[in-house]
Amino acid sequence: MYSITSKDGTKIAYDKKGQGPALILVTGAFSYRNFPGQVQLANLLSQHFTVFNYDRRGRGDSGDTQPYAVEREFEDLQAMIDEAGGSAYVWGLSSGAVLALQAAARGANITKLALHEPPFVVEATDRKPPNNFDKHVAELIAANRRAEAIKYFMTQGMGAPSFVVGLIRIMPGVWSNLMAVAHTLPYDAALLAEYLDGKPLPAELWRTVTMPTLVLEGIESPAALRHAAQALANVLPNAQLMSKKGLGHTKKLNTKIISSELTAFFVGGK
Repeated sequence: MYSITSKDGTKIAYDKKGQGPALILVTGAFSYRNFPGQVQLANLLSQHFTVFNYDRRGRGDSGDTQPYAVEREFEDLQAMIDEAGGSAYVWGLSSGAVLALQAAARGANITKLALHEPPFVVEATDRKPPNNFDKHVAELIAANRRAEAIKYFMTQGMGAPSFVVGLIRIMPGVWSNLMAVAHTLPYDAALLAEYLDGKPLPAELWRTVTMPTLVLEGIESPAALRHAAQALANVLPNAQLMSKKGLGHTKKLNTKIISSELTAFFVGGK
């Protein structure tokens, strides 16, 4: 394990593996650098890249300086880019894709960007979280009701059936890992708060995201995620859409397929 210090003094922990161009991995909700799928993906990508797999603030071995603001996460990613040599490829998954996109729009030196199923809601007919979703998640965590926050985030935010949460609760290792990062769910909700209302994406916000960008979606994914990926690819100035079975992220990550597509894009210019 390595660590760096972000702009506000927060320690950010990361693992570094492989050789080649720098590639930074940005996880989504509930995930962290030692999440099994994340480790598998980092290992596969390390055959072609120097992979920087970091814990977003509040997770794993990273610090959690308060008060939280989404701008601090952009600074964390910039600190990782600086540590990687001043520029890097970046892959972001789910809310991590939103984080990476916003950092790119703010001038982060990202040479190529891969955005994997950002969970925007862009069509009025798609399922939307409740109003004030982000505020309620924050209230549950503030009251130390972590289990309720996990259930609320999964069912009302991600659209998972309630029985799925029940099944996860009887898987001790999985549930304990979720509980360990549950206090960061308000961070993910804050990143997404402006983009869950079923309205078209504000293209003007991302006109500066001109680096080659790959937007990934699984054809097996829920319609809302697919609509979001397609809309994002349409509004970004230099983006292409990759639609393929096995790229969905709502279940177990298919790391072989994801690694193959990322390698083709970053190295081969696909």
